[in-house]
Amino acid sequence: MNSMKAYRASILHFISEPTLDGGGVEFFDDGILLVEQGRVSALDSAEKLLPKIEQENIDLVDYSGQLIMPGFIDTHVHFPQINIIGSYGEKLLDWLNNYTFPAESKFSDQAYAQVVAEQFVQSLFSHGTTTAMVYCTVHPESVDAFFTTSSRYDACMLAGKVMMDRNCPENLQDTAVSSYEQSQALIDKWHKNGRSLYTVTPRFAPTSTPAQLAFAGKLLRENSGVYLQTHLSENVSEIEWVKSLYPDHENYLDVYDHYGLLSENSTFGHGIHLSDGELTRLSDTQSKIAFCPTSNLFLGSGLYDLARSEKFGVATSIATDVGAGTSLCQLQTLNEAYKVTQLQDYPLHSYQAFYWLTLANAKSLNIDDELGNFNTGKYADFIVLGSDSSSVFEYRYQLCQSLSEKLFLFMTMGDDRNIKHTYVHGECVY
Repeated sequence: MNSMKAYRASILHFISEPTLDGGGVEFFDDGILLVEQGRVSALDSAEKLLPKIEQENIDLVDYSGQLIMPGFIDTHVHFPQINIIGSYGEKLLDWLNNYTFPAESKFSDQAYAQVVAEQFVQSLFSHGTTTAMVYCTVHPESVDAFFTTSSRYDACMLAGKVMMDRNCPENLQDTAVSSYEQSQALIDKWHKNGRSLYTVTPRFAPTSTPAQLAFAGKLLRENSGVYLQTHLSENVSEIEWVKSLYPDHENYLDVYDHYGLLSENSTFGHGIHLSDGELTRLSDTQSKIAFCPTSNLFLGSGLYDLARSEKFGVATSIATDVGAGTSLCQLQTLNEAYKVTQLQDYPLHSYQAFYWLTLANAKSLNIDDELGNFNTGKYADFIVLGSDSSSVFEYRYQLCQSLSEKLFLFMTMGDDRNIKHTYVHGECVY
């Protein structure tokens, strides 16, 4: 048997930012994806590739009637918070104190962290997510547990130890120096170890002293190619708190800017309440915002203004933000994103939505040279979607007249039941 494997189905990916008339969209109603040694070898119509498959005796997996597309990418998610998803009744700051901090305190136990990491990574796969930018806890053990698990599947994951040296429970505090030393040791151990990428992770300005933020900037300067993730302007009370803690800075973003945390590898969660000046500075530094619609709605934080961010040239990715977000499913995330944009007279088109989950999010994380679509040589991280999640979905799906209409159904009525198979580096992991 040939070492290649072939997968037959309807196949969709994006070769560039799509237009409403289908520019940038490549779709094969009956297509074949050829995979060799975990990477894309070819993509074309079944008519063109079947002779090659028969001639070279290539193993063919037939998913006819289903849809193959690149695996989803999540740019902002907290793996220790999977245990508190769906908790009742709080705004951001009370959410942290009453739910998040107690949950995260358990992750000093390596065995416990390992169990949750396995559950979390498997849950990502079962929801069609093959790559994520992940917050661990302040404990190095949590990072080791997460990357140990994701590496076993050879998944491309970005993660880091939370840095937090004030305004949190004592059992979750590090120090400016220890956060630097522990983060550096984790960078040395995990960054570019296989497909793992390290992300410097100060939780947000209120839980870091100026000294700690300075050390975060030092980590970025000293370690080429590492990432930065934190939170920004999620909640009005949070912004007022930052003003009181950093009175000498012009605005919230300026705190991070002062310590050298803005760059093309920086992703700021939420960014709901930003000034024109902050948006301009984000654009100038090629920093990114992660839009987290289910979380923004669940915590009552506000409506992200996508059109305004685009006007300023700020790249926006889309993310689940579990556990304040209410689902690891990016289909459900798109459902809420559509409602948010619809409320602002800027309805999200299905082509833009699925481009977002795949190639656009890959571009946001600067990993689009390796994944995000099915260009030859990229990693074969892909999912198989089916329309048989419910009788209503299946009935409505059969009435759809176009690809964009079918995709819109997936993003408004779809959920994890539509995810039939998930492949990472060419291997089925779900």
